[in-house]
Amino acid sequence: MITIGLTTWTEHPALIGGEDRPVTLNEYAGSLPVVELDTPFYGIPRQTTVAKWQAAVPEGFQYILKANQVMTQHDQRQTPATTEERTAAFDQFKEAIAPLVQHRQLQTVLFQFPPYFNRTTANIQYLRDIRVQMGRLPVAVEFRSPSWFDDAGMTTDVMAYLASLKFTNVTTDEPHNLNDGIPLVETVTTPDLAMVRLHGRNTQGWFNQGADWRKTRTLYKYSEEELQEIAAMVRRLAAQATNVCVIFNNNSGRDAAPNALRLQQILGLQWDNLAPQQLDLF
Repeated sequence: MITIGLTTWTEHPALIGGEDRPVTLNEYAGSLPVVELDTPFYGIPRQTTVAKWQAAVPEGFQYILKANQVMTQHDQRQTPATTEERTAAFDQFKEAIAPLVQHRQLQTVLFQFPPYFNRTTANIQYLRDIRVQMGRLPVAVEFRSPSWFDDAGMTTDVMAYLASLKFTNVTTDEPHNLNDGIPLVETVTTPDLAMVRLHGRNTQGWFNQGADWRKTRTLYKYSEEELQEIAAMVRRLAAQATNVCVIFNNNSGRDAAPNALRLQQILGLQWDNLAPQQLDLF
């Protein structure tokens, strides 16, 4: 199965005919079968919040939740958490997502590491610690440091290590150079899931971390030619994994949803677990 989703559900007017208002989760679920949420990165949600998410979507709808920033060591350049605080964050996160796990609505937990999470002995060990903490829960990892992809041989070794931990490596499309960002490397490290995240190719906006960086770094619209190339890559991944999930994050200009819907057309996809579309007859 191939599924396509977006980051968050509110900021995609293309899903509601271009209306200038937030998209509801139910409306989103009427068009796409999976969503990635980054709110847990900033604060671990309560189970009551997760229950509201579940109530708004049909059975079979899938969630990808970003791991909390303490879990991904984004705190290392500020005030690093203690071992006890980090363990507590894992425990709270697992408690929060328990309803999704119970109802088989959790596709994976995304550990998106900061650019300074380099390939060091300590960080290689920390990946193993994550597996211990997460137990049998599905985990996907996205590196931002090119040190994990120094050369083809090293990439092969890293992917083998992730496979041994049953971690899905994210095939990432983003601007990159020798010192920042990672190359687009097609990988399948878990047979049940391959994951693709598309951030766009706005090199100037990505690397120029000025005042408007967060608003411009994903300002990019994939061209028809690029979407055809992405579709070919997705088909190759689908030949190796039971499920392939594609997430569009190029939304500074609200281009993620149109790109996602076009990729759906190119791949000829139809999903049977969408929310019923409500028609306004008056």
